[in-house]
Amino acid sequence: MDFAATERSTLGIEWELALVDPTSGDLTGRANEVISEVGDPRCVGEFLTNTVEFVTRPHRNVPSAIEDLREMRGRFVAAATTAGIAAIGSGTHPFANWRLQAVSPADRYLRVAERAGTWGRQLSIWGVHVHVGVQNRDHVVPVMHSVLANYSWLLALSASSPFWQGADTGFASHRSMLFQQLPTGGLPPALETWADYERTLRGMLEAEVILDPLELRWDVRPAPQFGTIEVRIADGGPSLFDVAASAAFTQCLVEEAVRALDEGRAPMRLPDWAVRENKFRAARWGFDTKFITAADGRQESGRESLARRIDELQPIARDLGCEGELVAALAIVDSNPADRQRASMRTNGMVGVVDSLRAEFLR
Repeated sequence: MDFAATERSTLGIEWELALVDPTSGDLTGRANEVISEVGDPRCVGEFLTNTVEFVTRPHRNVPSAIEDLREMRGRFVAAATTAGIAAIGSGTHPFANWRLQAVSPADRYLRVAERAGTWGRQLSIWGVHVHVGVQNRDHVVPVMHSVLANYSWLLALSASSPFWQGADTGFASHRSMLFQQLPTGGLPPALETWADYERTLRGMLEAEVILDPLELRWDVRPAPQFGTIEVRIADGGPSLFDVAASAAFTQCLVEEAVRALDEGRAPMRLPDWAVRENKFRAARWGFDTKFITAADGRQESGRESLARRIDELQPIARDLGCEGELVAALAIVDSNPADRQRASMRTNGMVGVVDSLRAEFLR
């Protein structure tokens, strides 16, 4: 399988947004209308007709990618305001009924809905995906393991889906639990080398588990067509501030792993059982828990361990030009997006949560 040539640690960001009615706060399936009005290839549709996605060009650093998103947001807001539509960034909508949402009529989306039935139809969820360039395809699988070893912090930073159909789920990231219901979603299977990935892909294609490699929706996956690793862990980002912090952390993790490989060292890795448990803990409690940080089961406070990781990554962030965005993650630790939604709920109810998310999107 070809792996496209790309510049090391360049990045692209995909920011999924939910369209809402400004009066009721409920979801509205008018994506085609607003995408047509925007008229920019960086603003595209997604699985449901209530969703738009901003897709940046490739960039050398996070600040440049965020400016790309900021420009796209300005174009979108102008078109959406004229159409009487608003947008929010969140892993789930706080009260919308998933049964009332329409699937976009693209073949690959219709296959998901048909094959996965109710589990597929209920995926009224949104995320942020970050692509990071990797020059050597033999580095891809070890870098994937390293990113997965940092799953807990990536998810806890971005967790923004505590509510589902008008109720508090008890999870900070209900989205991540929903998405892993797909047989092609969630954590990737055990892989050790690029050849393992190719064999797995060939087998899944032969068995008609997937009809196209893009139907692999793992939380971390190779994107050979771009020469990148695509990290799909993060919940939908409420603001550019949140998206920037998550993207900076992701870019630094990939570069950290590549530097280790270049120096002949093994990158960070945790056993599969620890990755799975960390995913659950971050989804359930955000930072209000301990994360497993070593193969022997050693645990650290979620907040303290993130601060340690940011200290370790700062020299890399300085080299990549995203030190400010990385350090900004510390401002999210005591009030991540899920915490902020719950605070809005206590003060202003479910519609108030949507109103607060609309305001965050415009900041």
